[in-house]
Amino acid sequence: MTRSTPRTVLHRAAGSFAAAGLLAAASLAGAAAPAQAADTPVFTLGGPAETALHPYPENGRPKSSTVGISLNNPSEDEENGGFGGDFTLTFDLSGVAGVADVKFDGEANPDCKVTGTKAVCEDWGIWPGLQGAADLVVTAADGSESGDTGTITVTGQADGATFTPFTTRLTVGGPDLVMERLPFRTELTPGEKQQAPITFANRGTRDADGVLLTLRYSRGLDIPQRYSNCEYTVDDPDQPDFGSTTALCSVEGAFEAGATYTLATPLTLEATERAYYDTFLYRIQENSAAQRASQRAGALFERGTGGVLKAVPVTKGAAARSTDLNPYDNQQDADFRTENTADFVAYGDQVAGPEGATVKADIGFRNEGPAWIGHIRSGEDVATVDFTVPQGASVTSKPERCRAVTADGKYREDQTSPAPRYVCNTSMTVRDGSGLDLPFELRVDKAMVGASGAVTVRNTWLQNPKLPFDPKPANNTAYLVLNGEGGSGSGGTTGGGDGGSGEPSTPPTSAPDPEKSPSGDSGSSAASTTSGGSAGTTGGSGGGLASTGSIALIGSGTAAAALAAGLVLFTAARRRAARHA
Repeated sequence: MTRSTPRTVLHRAAGSFAAAGLLAAASLAGAAAPAQAADTPVFTLGGPAETALHPYPENGRPKSSTVGISLNNPSEDEENGGFGGDFTLTFDLSGVAGVADVKFDGEANPDCKVTGTKAVCEDWGIWPGLQGAADLVVTAADGSESGDTGTITVTGQADGATFTPFTTRLTVGGPDLVMERLPFRTELTPGEKQQAPITFANRGTRDADGVLLTLRYSRGLDIPQRYSNCEYTVDDPDQPDFGSTTALCSVEGAFEAGATYTLATPLTLEATERAYYDTFLYRIQENSAAQRASQRAGALFERGTGGVLKAVPVTKGAAARSTDLNPYDNQQDADFRTENTADFVAYGDQVAGPEGATVKADIGFRNEGPAWIGHIRSGEDVATVDFTVPQGASVTSKPERCRAVTADGKYREDQTSPAPRYVCNTSMTVRDGSGLDLPFELRVDKAMVGASGAVTVRNTWLQNPKLPFDPKPANNTAYLVLNGEGGSGSGGTTGGGDGGSGEPSTPPTSAPDPEKSPSGDSGSSAASTTSGGSAGTTGGSGGGLASTGSIALIGSGTAAAALAAGLVLFTAARRRAARHA
């Protein structure tokens, strides 16, 4: 059995998400665990509720399926919440005798053995979160018939821990729903519409009793129809997700084995005015209450009020409900690139205080649209805010997402003492009307009239700081002005910043050239090749702005806008993004 290392966890999780169509799907675990002493950890075993087996063939070897057993450690303490002890998993195979043959992948599960109607896996260590525990390789038994079914029960044992058992069902035969790929136009303009005649087939051995059509499309796309047999939800706008809409459509009928079906009326897929990089996912599964609950994943859905979405046969086939024989061909997706722009507008602040005082400043940027920007495939950060500290001041408090760098933007080992400059990455999405707000606290070390520090929103890669989607680079830079003329010198702010207007708090004598590449460290040269990704990584470099942020340096024009480094994913991407929201 593979050790539950972080690498193993990520590998197995990635496979699970791929099979689930990148949709949020809850692991179907056993019954709730009994109450335990506060110091006794309770781990939950889980996996698929049911798996279909290809019938035993008349000739040749039987086709295998994989049943992935998971183990969940509910601790949220990633540092200290792990279980550092030996544990044993036991599989009762008596319920599938004559129905299925079970073995383990020897390479992936070296510490698992099958003896008769019992299998045992031994391992050490359970890290916080959901992780793969074992992969059962199952085939229909010789002599089994379509419709034969049985269960496998998994239990766990360890000194100082309790395991919630889990039971999964194996059934011979079943439907095999296959989603056909649609020939979409993928280079679009805002407002462009195209039809989506969703088409699928049942290539299994049994009929499907109703189907569940899942549609998921990112923020720049829309399907204007809202059917009464579909329920809809939109991602929480406070989360750094793709602003996606998910539709779950329950389509009634007996979908025969061997037949192909299409929608009675094609869907309309539209690129909206905020489209830029977008994705449309469409998936077909047999309908059931458990499947719908899994796809909802606890989110609130609202039922549509339009007509009924129906599917009609294109070709008829031959003739009991079961699970899908091959869940890996149930889904298709398409990526779209819309010719559009997004105006990222930096904002600064004006603060004042006497020598020794601490002042608060709010800086950042706003996306004034029209497009939202999301790096759906690569998961990279969209942009970086590059802040040069005004001369005569030092930062005493910064946002968690911001990293201290040297005056010329290079990597800085020391992240605790005040630095001359800070770079703050966004998440992998920046929605239209949103942006990044960055509260800083600064100590006035030396009172200087009108000391300024540049605030620039730029690409994450040093060698290509220009935002590729932004047609107005002139408003990518604003200024934090400390004790400007007319300031009270009594601490606190003397009027807020420009509130996202993009105008500098105090204009420099000569404006920096936004098209000019900044000087400094070369940064990472790696370039993203994925759809929606920006080049580079989020390295520690980001050179280019004035090293001290003084009025003299800003006036000399050496405080150019822009500079360095890129990002991660979610995967967990999604977990990382939520952490930095």
